[in-house]
Amino acid sequence: MRSGPQHVLSVKQFDRRLLFELFQRADELAALPPREITGTARGAIMATLFYEPSTRTRLSFEAAMTRLGGAVISAEYAASTSSAAKGETIEDTARVVAGYADLLVIRHPVAGSVARAAAVVDVPVINAGDGANEHPTQALIDLYTIWREHGRIDGMTIALVGDLRYGRAARSLARLLTQSVGTRLFLVAPPVTRMDPLLVEELRAAGLRVEEVDDLAAVAPELDVLYQTRIQRERFEDPSEYAAACGRFVVDRDLMRRLPEHAVVLHPLPRVGEIDPAVDDDPRAAYFRQARNGLPLRMALIERVLAHRPVAMVAANGHAHA
Repeated sequence: MRSGPQHVLSVKQFDRRLLFELFQRADELAALPPREITGTARGAIMATLFYEPSTRTRLSFEAAMTRLGGAVISAEYAASTSSAAKGETIEDTARVVAGYADLLVIRHPVAGSVARAAAVVDVPVINAGDGANEHPTQALIDLYTIWREHGRIDGMTIALVGDLRYGRAARSLARLLTQSVGTRLFLVAPPVTRMDPLLVEELRAAGLRVEEVDDLAAVAPELDVLYQTRIQRERFEDPSEYAAACGRFVVDRDLMRRLPEHAVVLHPLPRVGEIDPAVDDDPRAAYFRQARNGLPLRMALIERVLAHRPVAMVAANGHAHA
């Protein structure tokens, strides 16, 4: 076991063995009776510091800690209601709050800020999203959902759709998929939100079969998973670029007719017009099941972090198969 706090900052920390351990523990926790308290975090305090808006991430982390028997302190609008509004640095805020809590969960609009906070504290830090960089726990939930829906993570054909330039959830899932085997990945995005070419090459080098395509309807019949994302208005400096990207790819009834019967549609949410609510009652619309999966997965992750179990690093030359 490594000494010091076990931070969760990047999906690159997770290998196959650890993924399946988390998924199996999440399944155990999901099977608990309603309102069951495990007590595995009894006596521990989690602080959530959110400098950006959040519904699912913050509430599911806080519900997860509560279900584990722990306590929660929270700064929901930290950018305006914490000392950050007075000019305090993320490092200083983290140092202070680490004196009150056993675990910090931080969301911040600037890439790298959560890692900066983690570098100066002696308690674990979990990255709940840092700018357009990463959202590791969302990617864990996404892959866990694929595993629950399909019973495997290998040999899948997956389309990532929408904002692949700024969308940290899609980018993190793409990186986490490098722990799968035989995966084919379609990247479907408007020109202004295409994935960074360096990341595309990183994915290919790790063994994914990656294709950038412009026609979602054409590839829909081949998919096991359609992962739709919101075009993020808040990430665009040029409103004309946002306007050019918004509404380009929409999941509606016509598109659902093109998907195989076994396929599932995922979305990290919130949605803003890119999935027609008319498809919500389709059994393949799995995005609300995906959101519910956040509770047991984050429970499993918090248990592991508080137990100071090591987070494995991925070997550069291959996969650690389960």
